Amino acid sequence: MTATALSHEAPALPTRATQALWYTRCPVPTALGIAVHRGWFDDEFGPDGIALNSLQETGEAHKRESHFDHSLPHSFRQGGNVPALWARSRGADTRVIGLSWTNEFQAIVTLPERGIRTLRDLRGRRLGLPRHAISIDFWRAAALKGFLSALELEGLGHGDAEWVDLPETAQGGRARRSGPAGTFAARGAHEYALEVAALVRGDVDAIFVKGVSGLSTVHLIGAQVVIDLGSHPDPLVRTGNGTPRTLTVDQALIDERPDLVSRFLSVVVGAGNWATQHPAQTVAYIGRETCASDEWVRYAYGAEVNRHLETNLAQTSIDGLVAFKDFLFEWGFLDHDFDARAWIDPVPLAGIGRHRHAWLA
Repeated sequence: MTATALSHEAPALPTRATQALWYTRCPVPTALGIAVHRGWFDDEFGPDGIALNSLQETGEAHKRESHFDHSLPHSFRQGGNVPALWARSRGADTRVIGLSWTNEFQAIVTLPERGIRTLRDLRGRRLGLPRHAISIDFWRAAALKGFLSALELEGLGHGDAEWVDLPETAQGGRARRSGPAGTFAARGAHEYALEVAALVRGDVDAIFVKGVSGLSTVHLIGAQVVIDLGSHPDPLVRTGNGTPRTLTVDQALIDERPDLVSRFLSVVVGAGNWATQHPAQTVAYIGRETCASDEWVRYAYGAEVNRHLETNLAQTSIDGLVAFKDFLFEWGFLDHDFDARAWIDPVPLAGIGRHRHAWLA
């Protein structure tokens, strides 16, 4: 089933012609990804002659880099918040128009023979921090946040552990390969190959992993989970690169064509709503996005993951984004500080109410 074109109110003033829009998403559960698989963006914008182009499918390297620096005009991005926050801190003129919060497996793991049974046992241990030669090392940021959150739950801090850098090399680890930004091809053979190699060699005592690839890694090497932060009741403990996830767009497109921004956002919001009623299909689409089976998707993101793909501006998500921005700035991942609350533009979300999709019935 496909979407029907929206009925739109006639604009009060002539709008500037737009021939193409760009979008990108991370290989994680997102409503944007579901809308792409369902063909709803083409159905929405095709009748107007507006092409929807994916950064994941372009062969132009400078455009693919926009997945991280959001430099491409007329583009949307839904995914991990570290690159979005980093780009904004460097002056990218973007706005957050939606946030989503899908809880995921986020764990500190070790090997049984290391004798780490509780968080208290992390005191004085060697904790592995990956270091990658990319524009913004979101893996390192996620790992540091996970470790510090775990330590703080036991009243410990950064100085209570030994930190071991795990630098990426061309011979091992996750050296970047040619491929669209944000895809597994760009990340290398396995997302946690670098950390797992160090753990198995005995160079470190514990590593941080998350998502489907992190969970499958635990089972592959027989690792022991010290704590799954993704299931902690405090949302601020669960904050990280994927919680919350940001939906951003360049300010110029909001200024020039606010109608297109609201229409794009309405499709994303609608896809999240559709997911709540279609669990099996949603899990299958997430599996295609994450290169995982249905069973692993449910294992990593929860049995009711289809109910947690909403894109909105919930207060919990806003608070989580602000707290994580503060963390990234404090630990040197952001070039400059900025007001994350002021970065959010609620107008496009407020304007989608008049849009109606037949596939939501």
